[in-house]
Amino acid sequence: MKQIFNVVACLLFLSCKAQDSSVNTEESKPKLVIGIVVDQMRYDYLTRFEGKFGEGGFMRLINDGFNCKNHHFNYVPTYTGPGHASVFTGTSPMNHGIISNYWYDKFIDKTVYCASDDSVTAVGVVTEKEKMSPRRMKTTTVADELKLHTQNRSKVIGISLKDRGAILPAGHSANAAYWFRGKDDGKFITSTYYSSELPKWVQKFNTTTKSYLKIWNTMLPIDQYTESGPDNTNFEESFKGKDTPTFPYNLKELSKENGGYDILKATPFGNEMTTDFAIAAIENEALGADDITDFLTVSYSSTDYVGHQFGVNSVEVEDTYIRLDKDLEKLLQYLDKQVGEGKYTVFLTADHGAVNVPNYLKSQHIPAGYFNKKEFTAKVKEALVTKFEFKGLVKNISNNQIFLNRELIKKHNLNLIDIQEFLAQDIVLYKHIDKAYSAKTLSTTQFVTGVGVLVQNGFHQKHSGDVVFVLEPAVISYPEKGSTHGSSFSYDTHVPLLFYGAGINKGASLTKTEVIDIAPTISALLGISFPNGCTGNPLGFVLDVK
Repeated sequence: MKQIFNVVACLLFLSCKAQDSSVNTEESKPKLVIGIVVDQMRYDYLTRFEGKFGEGGFMRLINDGFNCKNHHFNYVPTYTGPGHASVFTGTSPMNHGIISNYWYDKFIDKTVYCASDDSVTAVGVVTEKEKMSPRRMKTTTVADELKLHTQNRSKVIGISLKDRGAILPAGHSANAAYWFRGKDDGKFITSTYYSSELPKWVQKFNTTTKSYLKIWNTMLPIDQYTESGPDNTNFEESFKGKDTPTFPYNLKELSKENGGYDILKATPFGNEMTTDFAIAAIENEALGADDITDFLTVSYSSTDYVGHQFGVNSVEVEDTYIRLDKDLEKLLQYLDKQVGEGKYTVFLTADHGAVNVPNYLKSQHIPAGYFNKKEFTAKVKEALVTKFEFKGLVKNISNNQIFLNRELIKKHNLNLIDIQEFLAQDIVLYKHIDKAYSAKTLSTTQFVTGVGVLVQNGFHQKHSGDVVFVLEPAVISYPEKGSTHGSSFSYDTHVPLLFYGAGINKGASLTKTEVIDIAPTISALLGISFPNGCTGNPLGFVLDVK
């Protein structure tokens, strides 16, 4: 009898624990998820600038959240459009189709943009440009799946200075996406894909953008920027109208020769404006105000513009991150007050890293260089004429891909595969070319290690070219001042991944994680379906699973 009683008591206890666990799991679901992408943020910026950060921004996310220290992109090219799409779809360009920011479309014989859509028009500004939507992205995002799961009751909004940084993360079914139109306009805008007019609160915010055109000086005394090189070097590109790339910068005066309001993009005040706009969106759209989870995507673009112009080792980059740390602190403090501490979840990552300016690397005796695309193109065309005795066999060379003229090849009964294989074997002997792959190889061979895996994950059979090539480490096709990104090397693939808030463990890990793991992790946290093209896995060690 006593044994029966013990069994019954045990079952009752387990039942109660299961009920408690269910309740706790439900309560741990955030009211709001904020997905933050910092454009062009290398992982080592977290450690390099750590001594200059306060306790409330990056360090709060690290100390009170989970830090994935060995986080990488699993494909090339590492550009903004593919990066944002991959973070939120949980898959690579081979599936979601965003293979670059711009790519040559071999079916219509012209270059297309990753967010362009001629079927829509701009809202908030009169222009024939800004016709943007997510329609070129072929798979759903985690935000799309949240909308489907809640029968469209969740609200999803995307925000960025860049159109692609706002549109692709928010997905196909977003309530809104807003991006910044600079030039003479200085406004956050949208397109008719989302709505026919700007909300009143957006119109009101747009009356304040002029206030961000101010003087950019270092936040700290300039002699404290010991994590960077000198303020004035030959590796930086200055603003037009200013002889040297040195502080201070009077943005109001310089804006006249630097695209009007576009100058804000290449300063930390673009990030400050993005933060203030995100806070206005949370407040005016009542994000996180009820028990149905909402989703806000925020992409900080100014870090990318500053990096391109001044380079990885510049004081300008360091100051931009010190100021971004303050912006993050401001955003987190607002979320504590508006949504409630412990009632929201944040993840922060990047869309790619960046390489140090090759000329700077060479000054430090590190192998680096510049790739001359014009010379390369001429050499490829000459080699094809010599081998196959026909001109015009190349249609386009872009994004480290060669597109062949398939109509001409068919017309003259040439073998497409033979030409692909010849090029792949021939160009690998050219200066600064490290590896080359034919479309046939990428379509029929399954790589499991090395750079071939990254190339294959970035290869889309319909969108990509006939031959894909990889440049040597620290070799770029770019002006000799400033820097860029796009490669398969760690300076471009190794980026931060921080999780914080409701449902997130505290800790850190050196386990390798990939960009495609972010969306399924958030999906698992929310208990929703993974994005429909998802190839990543949820990071169980990140989640506080009851």
